[in-house]
Amino acid sequence: MSGSLTSVAYIASTILFILSLGGLSNPESSRRGNLYGMTGMAIAVLATILGPRVSADGISWIAGALVAGGAVGLYLARTVQMTQMPELVAFMHSLVGLVAVVVGFAGYIDPTAAADMSPAEIGIHHTEVYVGVLIGAVTLSGSVIAFGKLSGRIGGKPLLLPARHWLNLALLLAVIGLGYRFLGAPSIDEGTTSLIAMTVLALLFGVHMVMAIGGADMPVVVSMLNSYSGWAAAATGFMLSNDLLIVTGALVGSSGAILSYIMCRAMNRHFLSVIAGGFGGDAAPGKAQAAAQPAGEVDAISPRETAELLKDAGSIIIVPGYGMAVAQAQHTVYEITKYLREKGKNVRFAIHPVAGRMPGHMNVLLAEAKVPYDIVLEMDEINGDFPQTAVAMVIGANDIVNPSAEDDPSSPIAGMPVLEVWKAETTIVMKRSMASGYAGVDNPLFYKENNRMLFGDAKKMLDEVLTALKS
Repeated sequence: MSGSLTSVAYIASTILFILSLGGLSNPESSRRGNLYGMTGMAIAVLATILGPRVSADGISWIAGALVAGGAVGLYLARTVQMTQMPELVAFMHSLVGLVAVVVGFAGYIDPTAAADMSPAEIGIHHTEVYVGVLIGAVTLSGSVIAFGKLSGRIGGKPLLLPARHWLNLALLLAVIGLGYRFLGAPSIDEGTTSLIAMTVLALLFGVHMVMAIGGADMPVVVSMLNSYSGWAAAATGFMLSNDLLIVTGALVGSSGAILSYIMCRAMNRHFLSVIAGGFGGDAAPGKAQAAAQPAGEVDAISPRETAELLKDAGSIIIVPGYGMAVAQAQHTVYEITKYLREKGKNVRFAIHPVAGRMPGHMNVLLAEAKVPYDIVLEMDEINGDFPQTAVAMVIGANDIVNPSAEDDPSSPIAGMPVLEVWKAETTIVMKRSMASGYAGVDNPLFYKENNRMLFGDAKKMLDEVLTALKS
């Protein structure tokens, strides 16, 4: 395949990737968006393999890598549960960062990479290598820590070191100083030493940055790391002089940055405050004491009593959370929703922007269970309807329905927009226990007069509710 034909194929792939992003912006067009993305990637891979820059000997190596990578991807697609998707996404981001680091080092030490370049072009190439390795290393280590937090291997409580901001500043200055030495290195060996030192510092910075972020901010971290991985891919494109990588990396990086901004606005947070330290970072001891001492009496309810309330209710809003995902209860939720709608009930779902552990987590689960898209509403669309709602049913959510965000200025989540479920006539909260949420903040909703607590595994309790409804 000639170079001009390869360029045409890359342009076609770029257009398909843009169409893919547009399709993924809406649940109803997401399948089409995925198809566009897969087609664009297939065209890009084939154009690269058959292009002028790949030799006949290289094709066998690429084919082997495609088979190995495809086998791993197929295995993960078949075995990873929906509840594990957030940590899987974080793990994938780490691989993008790793690729950027490896390509950067290879591009620097390869004697043929800058053979035909002028001194000015060599300086630009080395700058691309340095920046690419920097972004890739931060993405790599930060994503690994995010994977640990999302999978429960690392606690969600933020690790706030003394003078952490000064530490970050010192790391930044060290990276700049090493960059100056790297660009002025008289030999590849000395440049490689500076590059390795910078990589170590960047890895440490990625660890420190994500460890300092609290559990409630983890959905923002996932989208932020998605942005970082895009910029790492773009930097790799610059290092390889690959226009397609540059364009697609920029698309992913900018879309991830926009999503992070939107989510921060939805949480009434500033992006820099998320990076500086997450919810619950400064008041953890106080929260722990508050969580240990109940703020009042709770009214427990049985599955049969829950079914009676749902039977008598004309309007019902269901708020899904991570607990629903853990219990794999979305299919039972759909069966209950289907039954109630057949009885003439107005049943809708309220989705908070940071419900679950990643952006769109609850939407994906409900779509998997075939819940109609038109009854799944975002927070801004449905929050004003709770005062006219007979029953608000919260399934495994906590922080996103916490009235402290509005009522308690001293709360770590003060100012965060939440779903105002307590304004409904009756609220039913499904939880395994009275434990606080991912942000580590006690929830006064549990003790309100119009609230009822349905304790137990969400799947088991909802199965009993469904049986009681049909009886």
